[in-house]
Amino acid sequence: MGVNQPVRVDEPNIRQSPSAELWVEEYGDILFRYAKLRVKDRSTCEELVQETFLAALKGKENFQGQCEFSTWLVGILKHKVLDYFRRQQRDQTDTLPEDSVVEAMFSRIGKWKTLPRRWHIDPQDSAIESELLSALHRCMEALPESQRQAFALMVMDGQNSEQVCKTLQISSTNLYVLLYRARLRLRACLEGKGIGGASG
Repeated sequence: MGVNQPVRVDEPNIRQSPSAELWVEEYGDILFRYAKLRVKDRSTCEELVQETFLAALKGKENFQGQCEFSTWLVGILKHKVLDYFRRQQRDQTDTLPEDSVVEAMFSRIGKWKTLPRRWHIDPQDSAIESELLSALHRCMEALPESQRQAFALMVMDGQNSEQVCKTLQISSTNLYVLLYRARLRLRACLEGKGIGGASG
């Protein structure tokens, strides 16, 4: 199962069961996990999930049953997260702060201090996939907010670079720097957790 795919559960009939209390019980964890991979602050995640439920309650007549109800809720939450990113970026400048973790990987002239190991993961091994997803979630939580946002939008949500730059109000150069730093940090973090060992 992919990182950003919602967990499938038995869907209640929305027109017969409009109780928001049921939604929270059935979908609260799914939505919170989605938000937590994209937004670092727990209370902000909780607010975004609450806003999602409120929007769903107000717009429940718009649900036509053409997709899973959980997918519809995740779609609403995705827009709430994007709005949150836009609000966060409004007052920010187009410059990136230094990243001491990434800078420590290179010498003053820009060469690797220690070359990254070659990775080997068997895609058929479901135990490794489950372990990888769990470790990736923990490593995502350790990313600086700007790197997490860029990585989540472009890699996990599949947006193109133009969309991501517009949402985060950054240049394409800054986007690729953020993605580069995020990938380096994630790789180092995963290797530190024993994921992706040398291929031998």
